[in-house]
Amino acid sequence: MLEKLFKLNAKNTSVKTEIIAGITTFLAMAYILGVNPGILGDAGMDPQAVFMATAISAAIASIVMGLLANYPVALAPGMGVNALFSYTVVMRMGFSWQAALAAVFVSGVVFLLISVTGIRKMIINAIPKQLKLAVGAGIGFFIAFVGLKNAGIIVANASTAVGLGSFQSPIVLLAVFGILVTIFLVIKKVPAAVFVGMIITAAVGIVAHEAFGVSVLDANGLELMPALPTSFISTNFEMSAMGSFMDGMGELFAVPGAAFVAIFSFLFVDFFDTAGTLVAIGNRIGLVNDKGELENAEKALVADAVGTVVGAALGTSTVTSFVESSSGVGVGGRTGLTAVTAGVLFLLSIFISPIVLSTAVSAVTAPALVVVGIMMAQQLKGIDWDDMVFAAAGFITVVFMILSYSISNGIAMGFIAYTVAMVAAGKVKQINPIVWALVIIFILYFGWLI
Repeated sequence: MLEKLFKLNAKNTSVKTEIIAGITTFLAMAYILGVNPGILGDAGMDPQAVFMATAISAAIASIVMGLLANYPVALAPGMGVNALFSYTVVMRMGFSWQAALAAVFVSGVVFLLISVTGIRKMIINAIPKQLKLAVGAGIGFFIAFVGLKNAGIIVANASTAVGLGSFQSPIVLLAVFGILVTIFLVIKKVPAAVFVGMIITAAVGIVAHEAFGVSVLDANGLELMPALPTSFISTNFEMSAMGSFMDGMGELFAVPGAAFVAIFSFLFVDFFDTAGTLVAIGNRIGLVNDKGELENAEKALVADAVGTVVGAALGTSTVTSFVESSSGVGVGGRTGLTAVTAGVLFLLSIFISPIVLSTAVSAVTAPALVVVGIMMAQQLKGIDWDDMVFAAAGFITVVFMILSYSISNGIAMGFIAYTVAMVAAGKVKQINPIVWALVIIFILYFGWLI
C-alpha cells in the first residue's frame, strides 16, 4: 500500500528512511509548538488554544501534502507571518485577533483559487532557473542563520547589528557541540547523520541538565536546556479559538482599504515563502525539470492553500510549507511519507506536548538547521557567476534573505535586481511578462510595509 501511495522504489527510498526523515523534520519544526502560542498570545489569543490549533493544523496540512502531492514537505503556522499577524495586523493596524484570523482565512481562499487555476504554478515557473538556485541557496543560509540565532551563537549587537554570543553559555556550547558532531557524521557518511546528530545533542543536553544541574531559563522562565519531562501526557484540549474568524469578518471589511492591505500582506508572504521552500526542496530532490519547472506543483500548492484555510478556521495564523522540511530531505526523505510521518507526530503532540516541548529546544534543532543549510548552499555552484545578470540577482537574493530575515523579501529584491540587470544588459525582450507584473507588486508591497 505504501509503495502504491508514495512510489518509494521509483524515488529510490524506503519506509525506514522516510520515517526517519519525517521524525527529523518534525523535530526540526517542533519549536513552532512553543513559539507560535507565545507570538499569537501577544495579540490577545489564548496560548493553549493556539497550541492546539497549531498542532492540529500542522498535522492536517502535512498529511494532505504527503497524500495529495507526494512531496516530503511538512507544513505548520509560519514564522515571520505569525509576527505579521500579531505585531502588524493586530498591534499596528488595530484589528482584533478575530479580524486578523478572518484576513488569514480570506487569503487562504484566494490561495486555493489561484492554485486550482494554475496561476501560482505559472508564477513559480516564471522564476528563471538560476534565480531558483539562488533562492534555494539563500534559504540554506537563512535557516542556518535562524539556527545560530535561536541557539544564541549569533546575537544582537547595538554597535554592529549582530555579534558572537557568549561561549560560556551552556546553550551555545551544546549547539556548537551538536554542529561539529553532525558535520563529522555527515562527512563520515553515517546513515541519517543529521537525525543521529540531533539525538546525540539532545542526550548530552539531558545528561548535563539532569545529572549536573545545568539550567538556562529564558525571559519567560522556560527551560532552554533539553530535559526529561515532568509529565508525559497532556489532556488539555483547549479549542476556544476555533471558528473565531467568523466573528471578525464584519470588522475586517468595515475598512476595505485596510482589509486589502492585511489580506494582501498574508497572501504575499505565504506565496513567496512557499514558492521558495518548494523550489529549494524540489532542486534538492530532482523535482525541477530541464526547463526549470517544478514538477507536480499544482497539488503541492493546493495542499499548502488548504493548510492556510484549515489553520485559520482552527484559530492560528497562516499555515505554510516549512523550510525546515529540508532537514528531513537531508537525511533521505524523498516522498510524501516523510510529510505524513511528520503530520502524525504533530497530531500525537497534542497528547505528548510535555515531551515535545522539553526536548525540541533550539540547541538541539540548531545543528540540523546549520548542517542542512550547508547542504543547500551547495546549489550556488549552479549559478553562472561570470554572467553579471545572474551574479547580481543571485547575490542580492541571498544577502537580503538573510539580512532582512525574510525569504519573501529576499525573493522580491532578487526579482527587482534581476529585472534591472536584464534591462542594463539589453535583454528586455527576454524578461517574462509575469516577472514585470511581480516587480510592480513587490514595489507596492515594500511601499506598504516598509
